Amino acid sequence: MKLNFCTLFDSHYLSRGMAMIKSLKRNCPDFHLYIFPFDDKCLNYLRKINLPNVTLVSLKEFEDEQLLAAKTTRTRTEYCWTCTSSVILYCLEKFRLPNCIYVDADLFFYHSPQVLIDEKPGDHHVIITAHRYTWYYDKSKLSGKYCVQFMYFDDSEASMKVIRWWRDRCIEWCYNRMEDGKFGDQKYLDDWTTRFEGVWELHHPGGGLAPWNIQQYTFENIFEGKELKATAGFLPVFYHFHGIRFYDNGKIIYAPNTYRISKQVRRIFYDPYVETLQKIKSEVAQTDSSFDPNGSQPSSSWFKDRFVNGKLNYIMKNYLDRLFNFWR
Repeated sequence: MKLNFCTLFDSHYLSRGMAMIKSLKRNCPDFHLYIFPFDDKCLNYLRKINLPNVTLVSLKEFEDEQLLAAKTTRTRTEYCWTCTSSVILYCLEKFRLPNCIYVDADLFFYHSPQVLIDEKPGDHHVIITAHRYTWYYDKSKLSGKYCVQFMYFDDSEASMKVIRWWRDRCIEWCYNRMEDGKFGDQKYLDDWTTRFEGVWELHHPGGGLAPWNIQQYTFENIFEGKELKATAGFLPVFYHFHGIRFYDNGKIIYAPNTYRISKQVRRIFYDPYVETLQKIKSEVAQTDSSFDPNGSQPSSSWFKDRFVNGKLNYIMKNYLDRLFNFWR
């Protein structure tokens, strides 16, 4: 079955988006990707390189009156979140697709996502993925049970009902704060399995590996993972490289310092991924040197991010919070 994907990113996330595309090409033989570039630099670069199996949709083509009105009240990040549901709906309606999978730009695939789609029962039409937080990192009450990272919708009436409802809610309210049980575009997903018919929560542990849950697994390589409390292995399908930061001085923070990332996970997942991003940065520079596709932060903020805020958050989450929750 041909899989249709959609994503959105800007010039600062370009290397991550390009890495995600490379991983799809390697692992998904029959796919098409619809990219919504969120600034002109990103759009112009992607037009120059003219990638196969890719359709570009500019903001001018995509934005409607409701989105433009919401745009004036949102930050750049909040507006990206606002647009996620609209991007999916646009692809399904405009291109008359039988299915569409939204993917974050900072995902990287190690095996075909077809195995994740095949898990869905025939009477279900939407797939959502849980954060599967390691218990001492659990932020479900703030960020939601589910992660807007990999979401499948088909063109059925049941599926379209879900995506239109979500778009309407995001137009009404989508901000980077907790308010009345809402947070961004993500907390809206919390009750979908009971609010709507035909919504499937993905069970496969290989779909949704991320810094907030990777502590629950052990790996020998990218071909097999195993839950620490289980005997059966699983296939790592994709990793969500949330929170990688590059700095002007060449320093890199692999993940938000809240999360404990083992040397094994760094070797198997992070080191090759960072190497891929750096190679893409060099490739981009040969075509267009006017911007940094890694979105590097000022070197002056590295010490504060790494040691001041970073170490404080690490100690709080990995020691104090765990001790408090153990005795509570």
